[in-house]
Amino acid sequence: MNPRLKAPEMKLPAEYEAEVLENPVFIDRRRFMNYCGWVGILGSLAVGSLGMLRFMFPRVLFEPPTAFKAGFPSDYSVATVDTRFVNSHRVWIIREEKGFYALSAICTHLGCTPKWLANENKFKCPCHGSGFRRSGINFEGPAPRPLDRYKIVLSEDGQMLVERAKAFRHEKGEWTKPDAYLFV
Repeated sequence: MNPRLKAPEMKLPAEYEAEVLENPVFIDRRRFMNYCGWVGILGSLAVGSLGMLRFMFPRVLFEPPTAFKAGFPSDYSVATVDTRFVNSHRVWIIREEKGFYALSAICTHLGCTPKWLANENKFKCPCHGSGFRRSGINFEGPAPRPLDRYKIVLSEDGQMLVERAKAFRHEKGEWTKPDAYLFV
């Protein structure tokens, strides 16, 4: 029988340990795999602990203030829709003979920003075609309800203060509340 073809001898654990003691190796395969297992277990525990710690201190969303000053009433001409706050605050300021109201520029269907069409005297949502009259009442398209009005009051310095955190809904009869309309 060819000596190269014979199977290697199987060593018992005691013989293996004795051989390792005679010929010290920095790290053998068995210990390496053992260390890898422990590193995996301890790493998983560390990642889980960090995740739990991160859960205890959630990220906080700091939103801009909900109130803003819209200028003096004398800056607005009668029977106009002011669109300068649409991009920054999503609000239209509408001036009538008696006073002002702040109308939400968020479509009640899916939240798109309608456009003011001055020649047609209406707001038209570009997403699904909802139409709103100048007052904010919906009259066409899939919008389920009228636009909201925001609280509008005069501040101490005489400027109009619009508070977007306080909304008034037409279907609840809130448009007649004092803060929903600013009389001048």
